Amino acid sequence: MTAQTHSRSLPIVTLSAGVLLASTVLATPAFADDPQPHPLNRLWSFANVSVNYLDWSNGTEARTASNAAKSDFMFLEIEGGAGFSWGEFYGFFDFENPTNDQFDESSGGKDNFRTAGKVTSHIYLGDTPLSVYAHLYDFRDYGYDSREQDQILGLGYRTTFDNGLWFKPFIGAARVQSNSYTGMNGYMAGWVAGYDFSALNQNFSITNWHEQTFDRDDEYLEDNYVNGTAGSVGTNGALSLWWHPTDLITTGVQYRYSNNKLGTPNEYQNAMIYSVKLNLL
Repeated sequence: MTAQTHSRSLPIVTLSAGVLLASTVLATPAFADDPQPHPLNRLWSFANVSVNYLDWSNGTEARTASNAAKSDFMFLEIEGGAGFSWGEFYGFFDFENPTNDQFDESSGGKDNFRTAGKVTSHIYLGDTPLSVYAHLYDFRDYGYDSREQDQILGLGYRTTFDNGLWFKPFIGAARVQSNSYTGMNGYMAGWVAGYDFSALNQNFSITNWHEQTFDRDDEYLEDNYVNGTAGSVGTNGALSLWWHPTDLITTGVQYRYSNNKLGTPNEYQNAMIYSVKLNLL
């Protein structure tokens, strides 16, 4: 087995273990009639698979042409989450350019096979809205044999307003593992938020995830960006509109944005993502 093949197999093994764990959790009986609810009695859960197409703006492609060049791509995603009386979990795993070789010759490496995955958790602090927040994000580009894993540990907060808007901010210390730098890397603050509504007798929702990294390490900023050193503050997120025509199908459009992230220093990057999801739960 070559080193490159071995590197590609690692997230597949990780994904398989994650899917097995998720299946075990999601298949756990609800124990709704138990006077003392089982700790694995889930309060809510969801799971889906989706096909997505990310279309970078023309400006982004021009601004990044010599700095971690961006190219439109298709990706497949597995996504799910579950909530319990003591905590909640969310995760996804993406296969970017899933039909391409590890190094895509025709695009000069812009359309390599890549994977990205994230797992987040809130472990509740008693009956308060506060939680211990943990977050792991892993990205790998197999054509360039590059990787970066962000690890966040801190505090979270959960609230739902009377109008149905839910909001979950967090802040934590950041650690990174990458090809050229491993160590503490400042802090990350951010949130996930959502709101469900109806219009024209149809069900819709708006969601937003946002991450702000700051006080990042100078060595990381020098070694993990192309043709320049990035600023210490980075922005990453997406604003999404979802249509739920049936319980089985969800479709939506997302506005993806970032700055001083994704390998490009000191440049704003934006894209539209078009998605169709098959809801399994």
